[in-house]
Amino acid sequence: MPVLIEPPSQRPQPSRRRPRLSADPEVRSVQIGVIGTIFVHLLLFFTVPALMRMEPHGGLIPPAREPAPFDIELAPDAFPQPQPEPPPPFKFVETNPDAPDNIPDSTENFGAQNQQTAQEKESPDMTGNRAAIEGQTEIQSERIVSGQLAPPEPPVPSSPPQAETPPQQEANPVIREQIPLTGFEKATSETENSYGSNVAKVAEGTANADQYVEGVKDAPLVQNASSTVKRIDPNQPQPRPKLEKRARPAIFTENKIGTKNIGPTAVDARWSNYGQYLQQLIETVQTQWDRILLQSRVYPGSGTKATVKFILNSKGEISRIISVDGTAGELGLQNCVSAITDRAPFGDWSDDMITMLGEEQEMTFTFFYQ
Repeated sequence: MPVLIEPPSQRPQPSRRRPRLSADPEVRSVQIGVIGTIFVHLLLFFTVPALMRMEPHGGLIPPAREPAPFDIELAPDAFPQPQPEPPPPFKFVETNPDAPDNIPDSTENFGAQNQQTAQEKESPDMTGNRAAIEGQTEIQSERIVSGQLAPPEPPVPSSPPQAETPPQQEANPVIREQIPLTGFEKATSETENSYGSNVAKVAEGTANADQYVEGVKDAPLVQNASSTVKRIDPNQPQPRPKLEKRARPAIFTENKIGTKNIGPTAVDARWSNYGQYLQQLIETVQTQWDRILLQSRVYPGSGTKATVKFILNSKGEISRIISVDGTAGELGLQNCVSAITDRAPFGDWSDDMITMLGEEQEMTFTFFYQ
């Protein structure tokens, strides 16, 4: 049988209550003040930054006008550009001390003086930049002149000179006629400390004599005079002294292509303190080496050599010997080392040398026994 079911009763939904101000006047006034404070702070937060902006639109400061574009174009030659300095020469060469001083236009060489390449005689090919030299092809050398550093010895005569016979004294020496000066006017003074004089005309043949001396009028003034100059015998001529260049003995490397400049043999080089210092150092070592070889009883074989590598500091001292090598034997190698170390120190470097080289420099000397 049908059963009547009652529908479920619907419960009323709770309504959301809106915040309301308190009925208490004191509480309500506090609530209104808090709400107003919050509103004012929000208003300031959004409006004050907009008022302080420095924009063209809406800011307090009027917008500045943008400057018009302004360009400057200079001509390429309006201002002279500084030319870069050429690099300093870096290759040392030994110059000819007898060549004239002449600054070359451009060179990578430096030395003890300024020189420009030249040669004494014309050569078949004169298109090069070095002097044509006859030499060997085995040893590479930059030398252009050869000489000696020691002063030249006097030449040895080919035959003994004839003894000079002293002149024979004359038994009766010739007496020269002497005529005293004759004065015709005398100048004297009355005081005792004054001087007197004779004014006279000098006659021919007069002399400073007190009285007349009879003799030969044209007799020589000096009797029995002898000269220290040796007589020249045309049958036995004396050898002419040989002039040597003030340069080290050199080994020449053959060069067939010469230069168009004619003059004393020279090489392109620029003077520098370093070049002059090296030239004096090399000549000092050469002189000491020659002295050691003259005093040594053993001479290495011809064609042998010695290579010494060492460190030279800014005080001119040999800091250390790096290596010694060669074919001259133990004594020959030791003589080369002694030639370098015995004369050290070689003198302080100049300021520009220290700027260019630093405090020390590695050097290599090669000695050739001929």
